[in-house]
Amino acid sequence: MYEWGFLGALIPIVSTVMFFGTIILIVLVPRWLRSREQEALQATLRAAIERGQPLPPEVVKAMTEDRRPAPSPGRDLRTGVIWLGIAAGVVGFAYALGYGENTADAFYPLVGIAAFPGFVGVAFLINAALGRGKGKG
Repeated sequence: MYEWGFLGALIPIVSTVMFFGTIILIVLVPRWLRSREQEALQATLRAAIERGQPLPPEVVKAMTEDRRPAPSPGRDLRTGVIWLGIAAGVVGFAYALGYGENTADAFYPLVGIAAFPGFVGVAFLINAALGRGKGKG
């Protein structure tokens, strides 16, 4: 068997940094892009104000209103299905890791981890079922 030496010692460090770095990028990059979009819009508005052009009411309304869509049973249903899909993916990963000989028994801990997104998905599905007829779907 080949000895990795120094590179073998770096593998756990690099994989940990990549794992947490990916999570951080997934959270931070959309926020950064949104802030850049807001900065560009503000610069455009600032230039229009400096030239003495009036601001249309639609622009002021678009800047002050909340862009997030209102909660609805259809949105909750989609979100619940996505969370259940994540849970099923983790269970499938646990099954794949436990398949074969000389593998660590990771099935039960990973199924326990999969319970968290699974229960979140079930909560969204219940919320969607209770909200039927109250909002747009």
